[in-house]
Amino acid sequence: MTHETHVQLREGGPWSEWSLTPEQAWELDRSELVDVRAAGRAGMSRLRAKDQVGAVRLGRGAGRVRLSIDPKISVDRLMYLLGYAPDRLVWKEQQVDAVARADLLPAVAHAFNRATRRALRSGPLFGYRETDDTLPVLRGRLRASDQLSRHRGLMVPLEVTYDEHTVDIPENRLLLGAVRRLLRVPGLEPRLRAELQGFAAQLDGVTPHRPGAPLPAWQPSRLNQRYQPVLALAALILRGASYEFENGRTVAVDGMVFRMWQVYEDFLGRALGEALVTAVGGRAEPADRNHYLTAGRRHLLMPDLLHYLPGESGVSKPAIVVDAKYKRGFHRDDLYQMLAYCVRLGLDDGHLVYAGGNPNVVRVPVSGGEIRLHRHVLDLGLPHQQLRSRIDRLAVALAKSLPTSPRATGAPSTGVWLPASGPVPPSL
Repeated sequence: MTHETHVQLREGGPWSEWSLTPEQAWELDRSELVDVRAAGRAGMSRLRAKDQVGAVRLGRGAGRVRLSIDPKISVDRLMYLLGYAPDRLVWKEQQVDAVARADLLPAVAHAFNRATRRALRSGPLFGYRETDDTLPVLRGRLRASDQLSRHRGLMVPLEVTYDEHTVDIPENRLLLGAVRRLLRVPGLEPRLRAELQGFAAQLDGVTPHRPGAPLPAWQPSRLNQRYQPVLALAALILRGASYEFENGRTVAVDGMVFRMWQVYEDFLGRALGEALVTAVGGRAEPADRNHYLTAGRRHLLMPDLLHYLPGESGVSKPAIVVDAKYKRGFHRDDLYQMLAYCVRLGLDDGHLVYAGGNPNVVRVPVSGGEIRLHRHVLDLGLPHQQLRSRIDRLAVALAKSLPTSPRATGAPSTGVWLPASGPVPPSL
C-alpha cells in the first residue's frame, strides 16, 4: 500500500518544512495551492499555503499526498461567510454546529449531514418530469409532427409526451452529487461516511450529477421547501470540488477547496447590499457587470457591489461603488482601480473594504473638485451578530457619503490626477 503523507498548513501562515518525496513536492507545486521551495536538506521541502482553504488528495503512487489548509479565521466564522456565497445557505447558527469543530471539512460535512437528514426524514422528494417516449398506447399527449415523420400511416407505436412522477428530479440530482462528492473527501470520519452512504441508498434511482457538468437547475417552491437549506449547501460543496488557475484552466480535485478572496467578495457584496437597501432603499447589484471603462463595451468594470438609486429623471443610476479586498495591507493599485470606477461612473466617492488594517480617506484632485477614496476595515474575526452590526454601520457610513447633486453617471471627469511616479502622498 502506498504511503500517503498528510500535509497540514494554515492560510496565510509561515513557511514550514515537510518530509516529501520528489514526486509529492512536484504534485504540490503543480497544484498551485501552495508555494514550494527546496529546504536545502535531502527529502525536505518548505511549504506555504496560498489563498485557498480546504482539503484535497493529490497525485498517485509515490506522488500521493493529502493536503489540508485551515482558514485563518475560525471555522464557524468561515461558515457564516460561506452562507453568503452565490447560492446562499439558508441555515441558522445552531445548524452549523461548527464551534466544537476545529477543521473546516468536518464542519461542512456535519452541517450537510444534519441538513440532509432533515430533508430526507419523510423520504426523497418526488416531482414531475416531462418525458418523451414511444408507446403502444396513448399516454399524455400525442406529438403529432413526430408521429407523422416517424410512423407515417401507422396507428402504433405512438410518439407521446407525458409528465412522469419520479424521484429523478434536479433537487435529488444535486443532493446525490454532493453526497458522492463528500464521500471522496479525504480524512472524513467513519461515522459521517457511513451516514453519507445511507443517504446515497435513499436516493436510489436518481441520475448522479456528472463531475464538471453544470449544476442541476431548480426553482424554490412550496413543494421543495424542506430541501432548500441542503440544496444551497450541496451547490457550495460541488463548486468546491474544483478550482481555477489564473489562465482560466479549471482543475477538479478529490476534496473541496474555497478561494478566500472570492468568499469574502461574495459575502460583502450580498451582506452590505442588503444593509444598503435597508438604509437608503434603491437596488443592490453584487458583482455588477454592466459597465465598461471605454466606449464600445471594452474593458469591463468589475466592482464587487454597485448600489443604484433613482436619479433626477427617475431612472436608476449607480450611487455607491464598493470593492472588497481580502488583505490587511493597502495597495496603490487598489486606489487606481477604485478611481477608475468613480471616474467612469461619475461618482465623487468610492469605497474599498479591507479585511484588516486602518481606515482612512485618500483625496484625489480632479477638475472642479476631488474624488474621495474611502478605505474601510471589516474584522472577520468578530462574532456573527457583531459582524452583522458592523455591516449595518458601514452601510450607514456609505449612505452619508451620497452627494446631494452627483455628477452625471457615465460622464468622466477631466483632469484626474494620477501619480505615475515620484513621491507618494502621505495618505497612501
